[in-house]
Order: sequence, then structure tokens, then C-alpha cells
Amino acid sequence: MLRDIDLSKISDGKLYTGSDMVKTDCRGCTGCFECCQGMGTSIILDPLDVFRLTVHLSKSFEQLLADTLELNVVDGIVLPNLKMAGEDEHCIFLGKDGRCTIHKVRPGFCRLFPLGRYYENHTFRYFLQIHECPKPDKTKIKIKKWMDVENFRQYEKFTADWHYYLKERQDAAMNFEGAELVKKLSMDILRRFYMQPYEQDADFYPQVYERMKMAGDTGP
Repeated sequence: MLRDIDLSKISDGKLYTGSDMVKTDCRGCTGCFECCQGMGTSIILDPLDVFRLTVHLSKSFEQLLADTLELNVVDGIVLPNLKMAGEDEHCIFLGKDGRCTIHKVRPGFCRLFPLGRYYENHTFRYFLQIHECPKPDKTKIKIKKWMDVENFRQYEKFTADWHYYLKERQDAAMNFEGAELVKKLSMDILRRFYMQPYEQDADFYPQVYERMKMAGDTGP
């Protein structure tokens, strides 16, 4: 999601790398699940998020759309996000005990919280959102450890590349004249990166980069 932000108002004013220490560690968030409620459509999923969910839950993307995911327009492009449920609008994957039922494969958005990403020059750095997490007495932890993803450097590269890949298409969508062209672009992204299954026994990253290359060669 593209946002114009004033870092001085929402952060400690610093930008971090994955090797830096930041005060994000809630020691398991025991007794707290504030960030799992009232998030609306903001927990947007990238192809890696959906790949992990389909493998972990043994469901196709279409099956996930039937009960736990939904589609919404994000800066001109239709993308999937986690559903909220109930009067308190809690995450569909929040258990009755207030714990995440998919913590092992939780989306990148959830892994990142309460950090944000500041994108520039086809890469990004992290910033600490100081008003988002109400848990007191957080301790410092290295961002790389906090994110808890395998092949962290490759994950960061993919995250940046996917952001800028989408941004190019979002910019194109804003310039299209006619809803049909925008719909065609959105459907191409959904089919190419979310609906078409990935080989589960193969490395995800080469597969998604091949699809990005093919999309660049052929267009929507």
C-alpha cells in the first residue's frame, strides 16, 4: 500500500536495516492481541504469503478466498487480504484463546508489525511505528530475528522487487482510460502470481521471478 508519511509523527525518526536492534520484542504478546483486531483490509498478501498459506493449510487460492481471504482494490490494483470477522473485527485466523492459529506461516505484514518499511531507490529500510503496539516494556531485538523468515536477505530482495513491480503496474492502472483495461491488468496479476499454483517442493523465489520476467515480456 502506497502512503505519504511523515516519519517524525509516527516513528522514532530513525531508519534501520535488518541487522539493527529495535524495541519490538513483546515476549510472545502474552495476553494481548490488539494488532489482530480492527485491521480492516490492510493485511495485504504478497505471493509468498499466499504460497505459504496454501501449503500449510493444504488449500488452493480459490479455496482460501471462500473462507479466509478476500479481494480489494489497492492503489488501483485488485489484491488479496486477510478477512476480519465478528463484531470486534478480529483476524479470521485469531483463535479463541487470543493466539494466532497460523503463526508459523503468518503474513509478512504481521511479521513486520510494529515496524514499517520506507521504500526508496528500489530498496527499503525499516522504521519503528511508535503509536501502534500498546504492549509495555518491549525489549530490543535484531530486526532479522524479529521477522523470523528463512533466507532473510533473499526475502528482503523479493519484498523490494515485488513492491516496485506492483508500483509500476499501479501507476499504469492510474493512467489507463477505461475500467476494462484496469480489470484486465488486475486479473493478469491475480492469475499469474496467486491463482496459478507453485511447485511446493521447489524453491519459491526462482518460480516467482520467472513469472515476473514473463509478465514483463508479454504484458497483461
